Formats: sequence, structure tokens, C-alpha cells
Amino acid sequence: MQPNADSKLFQTLFDHASIGIIVVNSSAEIVTVNKFALHQFGYAHEDDVTGKKIELFIPTRFHHRHEKHRDGYMHDPKSRPMGIGLDLFAIKKDGSEFPVEISLGNYHVDENKFVVAFVNDITLRKQAEQALVKLNEELEKKVEDRTVTLRDTVEKLNEQIQETEEKDRELMAALSKEKELGELKSRFVSVASHEFRTPLSTVLSSVYLLQKYTTTDEQPKREKHIQRIISSVNLLTDILNDFLNVGKIEEGKIQARFSLFDIEKNTTETIAEMQNVCKKGQQIAYKHAGDTQVELDPGMFKHISLNLLSNAIKFSPENSVIELNTSVSEKEIEFRIKDSGIGISKEDQEHLFERFFRAANAINIQGTGLGLHIVSKYAELMNGHISCKSDTDNGTEFTVTFQKQH
Repeated sequence: MQPNADSKLFQTLFDHASIGIIVVNSSAEIVTVNKFALHQFGYAHEDDVTGKKIELFIPTRFHHRHEKHRDGYMHDPKSRPMGIGLDLFAIKKDGSEFPVEISLGNYHVDENKFVVAFVNDITLRKQAEQALVKLNEELEKKVEDRTVTLRDTVEKLNEQIQETEEKDRELMAALSKEKELGELKSRFVSVASHEFRTPLSTVLSSVYLLQKYTTTDEQPKREKHIQRIISSVNLLTDILNDFLNVGKIEEGKIQARFSLFDIEKNTTETIAEMQNVCKKGQQIAYKHAGDTQVELDPGMFKHISLNLLSNAIKFSPENSVIELNTSVSEKEIEFRIKDSGIGISKEDQEHLFERFFRAANAINIQGTGLGLHIVSKYAELMNGHISCKSDTDNGTEFTVTFQKQH
């Protein structure tokens, strides 16, 4: 019987396809291959491969594993890519290997099962990927060579920030009204966000790339400088983030995103993160009471706990105990922290949560005067408030109370 038009079309597509096509039966024997596949694998005639196991095209070291996989596929055949997430290799007649991508299909003729494998040689793609890896290595080497220049740049940025802060302090002393002070700081927020944040992020990302190199003789020296750069950049970034957060709060761009989380776990993680900045002999005593599941913004809550714990560590002496307590009652959620530090005068407590306010006895201690302002605003966004009890030279206790969501 003469083949019909559909059969001729199928045979034409099969013979002239620009991808290797291999058909095997349920016994994993090769039934037919197209011309493109023969060329891929270095065979001249279809008779050279038909009737043989499909493992003819697979490197010997993969035979055992492949037999298990193809038996499983025969049991439950589905059209899908083969070897997802793995590097697949095929072998030519001359024994040379090449990387491939394979997609599998299946069909039935009467009671007989057949599997169709579509084989794509990806040698050129792999070569391109290797070239890209080499290019990345060269780029990273250039970054390494410019470490000294980056360090100098960061030092200059430090000097510029210090000069800006000095001028800022002078202006604060000269201004008599809070309105004028707020306008000045708002303008500085805009300048800081545009002039410093992008280059600092670039410096930090470049420094992290340098940490990948661990084999050269100069690595210890390089790591020492890298750590200095990272510390400086992190400090500057924290300052800028404070400025930017104040601006976003004023513009109404920050909203609380309430979700359930474990307050005890959240607080314990915060304490663990701050252990490495504790002074000699300092201890953090933490207790929790009540249910552990709360509905607040977990990010904002962590910012509050990090800021208050950081202040307690910074303003407390060595060998002191910082008491931290969280509690959950029927109506309220409470976070309370008490230190034995330098304390805050009654006069200064009246302005403690205002923007850029620094207590008189904290002028010489590093800080922007924004932390407690942001903490108070975050508490308000989560239907809460913050209060303070303190006396000069007699420690400080902060309490943040949130009303439960109903």
C-alpha cells in the first residue's frame, strides 16, 4: 500500500529535523534514528545502531544508573525533559563525549510501547558558559587589583561624612526652632540618599566579591583590609538608612504589615545577633511570659528590639546585666528592657523621641539621634507606644506596649 500524505509529511520531518531523534521500544532497543542523530553520534548507517540497547549512546560510567532510570520511565512514561538539574553526556562512535539536552516522549502502537528521545548537542552553549566564567574571573581579578583604590575612596567618604556631621552639629546649636531644624535635616536626607547610598552599595558588593579568594599568599593581609572596609561601610550605611527611614516615615511611605510570628524566637534571635558587640562581662538576661504567637510587623518589631538592645549595650558598663522581658496578655504585648548605664536626665527625657535629639551625657558617644525617633514611630504604626524610666547614672528602662489586634 502506498504511504498516505500524512505519512510522507511525518517521514520528511523525521528525516530533515535539525535535532537528533531516537526511537526505542519497551526493551530499550533502538528501533530507528533520523539522519541528524546518526551524524551527531558519528555513525554512517542506521543499521549500525538499530537493534542495540540505547546505552550505546551513553558513556559506560552512566550505564548502571541509566538502566534504572529508563526502566522506571517505561513503567510510567510521561513527556518531559530528562535529567533536570544534571549535566548529561552522550558518546560518539569514536568514544568522544559531548554535552546534551534530552527531551522524552512516548506513544503506543497496539500493545507496544515506544519512547522518543529528542537529543540536542549543547557543546557550543557550554563553551560559551565557560567563556563567561573565565570573563567573570578576569573581572573579579580587576576588582581585587582595585582594592587599595576602593579603600582610599571609603576613607574619603568617611571624612566627608564626618565633615558633614560636624557642620550639622554646628547648625543644630545655632537653630532655635524645631521647625527650622526639621527642614534642615529633611534636606540632608535627600542629599544623603542620592549622593552616598549608591556608591556605598557598590563598594560593599565589590568587597564581598573579594572574600571569595582564599588561596593567595596575601590573603591574610587582604582579609584584614576587607574587614575594615566592611565595618566602615556598614556603619555609614546604617547612618544613611536612619536618615532614609525618617524621610519615608514623614512621607507616609512605610506601613506596618501585620503577620503572626513567634515573639520569643524573634527576640532570642536578636539577642544572638548582638552577643558579638557586648562589652566585656556584659550579660543579657531574657525572660518571656504568656503566649509566644503575636500579630505585629515582624520586621518593625525586630528593628525596635535591635535598636533598644544596641543602646543598652552601648550605654552600659562592662560586667553589667541587661534585663530583657517580653510578655503577652489578653489585651497587650509588652517588650521591656532595663540597663544599668549612664541614664537619662528628666529634662532630656522630654525630648528623647524627637528627631536628631541627643541627650547631654551622650554627645561624645556615637549615634545620629534618630534611633529612638524611628522606634517610637514604628511602635505607633503597630498601635503601640514607648515609655522611658531613668535617672542620671542609675540606668534606663524602656517599655514598648502594643494593643492586640481584634
